[in-house]
Amino acid sequence: MDSARRAAEAAGRVLHEAFSGGARDVRFKEDQTPVTEVDLAAEAVILQTLKSDWPEHGVWSEESGRDSRDAEFLWLVDPLDGTRSFIRGTPFFSTQIALMHRGRLVAGVSAAPLFGEMAWACEGGGAWLNDEPIRVSDVGGLREATLSAGNLGSLAKDGDAWGRYGDLLTRVERMRGYGDFCHYHLLARGAVDIVVESDVNILDVAALAVIVAEAGGRVSQLDGRPLDLETRDILASNGRLHSAVLRQLAWSR
Repeated sequence: MDSARRAAEAAGRVLHEAFSGGARDVRFKEDQTPVTEVDLAAEAVILQTLKSDWPEHGVWSEESGRDSRDAEFLWLVDPLDGTRSFIRGTPFFSTQIALMHRGRLVAGVSAAPLFGEMAWACEGGGAWLNDEPIRVSDVGGLREATLSAGNLGSLAKDGDAWGRYGDLLTRVERMRGYGDFCHYHLLARGAVDIVVESDVNILDVAALAVIVAEAGGRVSQLDGRPLDLETRDILASNGRLHSAVLRQLAWSR
């Protein structure tokens, strides 16, 4: 955890300093997602820390790819999650660093430098935000719940699933779209009760999943399966509402 936090702090300094710098050297990868020189600079300082401290560990990073497929420990790194927000000059971006042990997520750090927030958790150690322990809400009914949604393109393409999601929105008290790291931080500290996204990458959400779970919540794919390296959708909740949302969405690929 010390290594992950130091790596996130170093990346945060890179992101914070670059944010007010104006135009970016933006290019698009094969999947049409953008990458800038800032993504690469933040990644470099993270990998320097992790590989120096834990040379025997594997690393899968957003820009550099995966360097080992059989390591017992695997770091999952997104140095700048929210590159489009960064390019557009909005502060909804973060650094995500998670650790997986033999396929199980065991630690995570989520750092949002423009918000002055760093959340982290380690299996069995609870969840923390800026050195204060955090806990999910105890809301037990959909009628009292706040739901936040992020990327929903795949869900929207499925007419039946989109209709069921629309019905879910009529059942909750409020619907918001805080997006990216933000709604997971809010969920982990009890300000939001449900988060739904159908278009993510495991590097985007691995650390956040550990944080939510250690804050007392529950995280799964939209069909209820545990997260894995192929995860593309996610349901995160305060735990008490999870089964009800799974039943309502009845999501299937």
